[in-house]
Amino acid sequence: MRILLFTGKGGVGKTTLAAATAARLAVRGAKTLVVSTDPAHSLADAYGVALGPDPSEVDTALFAAHIDARVLADRSWPVLRKSLRALLARTGLDALDAEELTVLPGVDELLALSEVARLAAAGPWSAVVVDCGPTAETLRLLSLPEAVSGYLDRAVGGPRGLLAGGEVRSVAESVRSLAAHLAELRALLTDPDTTTVRLVLTPERVVVAETRRTLGALALRGVHVDSLVANRLVPKSSRWRGPAASWMRVRRAEQDAVLAELEDSTTLPVRRVEHRAAEPVGSSALVALADDLYGDDDPLRRATPPGAPLLAVREDGADLLLTVALPLTDGSDLDLVRVGDDLAITVDGSRRLVALPPLLRRHRVLDAEADHTGLVVRFTPGEERP
Repeated sequence: MRILLFTGKGGVGKTTLAAATAARLAVRGAKTLVVSTDPAHSLADAYGVALGPDPSEVDTALFAAHIDARVLADRSWPVLRKSLRALLARTGLDALDAEELTVLPGVDELLALSEVARLAAAGPWSAVVVDCGPTAETLRLLSLPEAVSGYLDRAVGGPRGLLAGGEVRSVAESVRSLAAHLAELRALLTDPDTTTVRLVLTPERVVVAETRRTLGALALRGVHVDSLVANRLVPKSSRWRGPAASWMRVRRAEQDAVLAELEDSTTLPVRRVEHRAAEPVGSSALVALADDLYGDDDPLRRATPPGAPLLAVREDGADLLLTVALPLTDGSDLDLVRVGDDLAITVDGSRRLVALPPLLRRHRVLDAEADHTGLVVRFTPGEERP
């Protein structure tokens, strides 16, 4: 089974392209589920049918569902939260502190991701296409399994864990079970043989700039992007005449220039889709759009092989070089701080604590620089200075 995640800046047409991809797969005989985690119910509009939380048949071999994250949160989270709040209060925390510690930011998105994984595992699908929310929400969604696992580790990990102790052992085990589930979610998201992201954009400089930042943020999370999709290009035609035709040619030339710069800055393939006069609604119109998008290619084909692992270590004399494989550009805002045995890496506002390989933990950071392979950090023998 393959899982394709479609995301992009709001308004670029990611829902339509996700729906078109799923329709194309189904027409070619792959039993396909398309799921929306976007709070906007646009997927139902794209197919022209009503959708609910359970997969319903849209066309032959094509099923669709819309996940309402708030309903999941209202149904699933309060019970565990109430137990945690009561137990934390018993550890000596006042009611306000206990309340704050049981608020997990983004729990509704986390439950939505869990529901996607459940639906994917429950059916006989060859492919699951996910219409994610806009980029910012998607990045939060994809970072939650790791972030919440860290929160839960601090809550129940070891003798200093907030929930340690015999009287709360059963709840602690429940929380550990949740942490294990989150680890499975993260493994699913970072397995490039199963899950890949397709970033949708329109050929505008502001949108392309956000796309570049998103590429860095996803790489930092270990999530594999297999292609970019440039949507809504002005159609080309040499037969058109008049002021409107002149405007269209100028606009298309601007769009081509923006995409040429993007292609020069990435090794990812950039697929192009021209703007259509009529809005594609329904399976037939979406399949026609997908034919323009993919041509003779199989939508499940990986356009690029999985990239280098996030971390790689090599020797350079007495020093060790740690390469962090990130798609950096000249304008990337990069910050690097060592925190104990971790590196806190921030790229364009996205931050992640990366555990250092054991080989490097007794070395100190000497310097760092960026090259075509990503971020290269030089470690030299000796304990880190305070």
